[in-house]
Amino acid sequence: MKLSHAIAISLAAEAVTALPAPHYTFPALTGSSDWQYVRQTVNYQSNAGLSDVSSDQIRCYTSGGKSAQTMSVAAGSSVGFKANPNIFHPGPLQFYMAKVPEGQSASSWDGKGNVWFKIYSEKASSSGGQLSWASLNKGSVSVTIPRSTPSGEYLLRIEHIALHQASNTNGAQFYISCAQVKVTGGGNGTPGPLVSFPGAYKATDPGIKVNIYSGATSYTPPGPSVWSG
Repeated sequence: MKLSHAIAISLAAEAVTALPAPHYTFPALTGSSDWQYVRQTVNYQSNAGLSDVSSDQIRCYTSGGKSAQTMSVAAGSSVGFKANPNIFHPGPLQFYMAKVPEGQSASSWDGKGNVWFKIYSEKASSSGGQLSWASLNKGSVSVTIPRSTPSGEYLLRIEHIALHQASNTNGAQFYISCAQVKVTGGGNGTPGPLVSFPGAYKATDPGIKVNIYSGATSYTPPGPSVWSG
């Protein structure tokens, strides 16, 4: 009986270890079906994050599977993303956009080059020697399209950086999706600064390799400054 009991405990421990990690995706714009307007990502089944910021997948993390449609959004309006499941790890939420070149469409453009500009970067708060972010445990998040954004088709990139293991190089986990949108009623703004993915981040950036539990009182997010439009 003792041996059987020990085996049962061992099997139970293995079962717990085998449970899927609490990762997440951003599969849909608010009010739409999964992967309707969002390009299907590599992690659509595993929910696993990406750690290599030098990979082409840091751009949109796409699988090349199911194709997406393009949704019209008004400049100055808010666009929401669903998280599935909720955002589980601490870290910043950021949003980028990239304008589709003339003669191309959001449905086929790959987003290569210095074309991305940041429109939102979540600020951290500090308490008791730890950094935290308000996006933790959220099931949906949103961003406002700057009012002076020129009309046209864009890729809208959502990025959440999980920093719970980021004290090690390549320990940060990136959860990324790209939606296809068409901005209407836009303005005459000049978005920038423009960056590329990969290229905008280095594994050693202070916002990527960081110990958020070490008594830090501030946080510098990776990437360019926010264009407010």
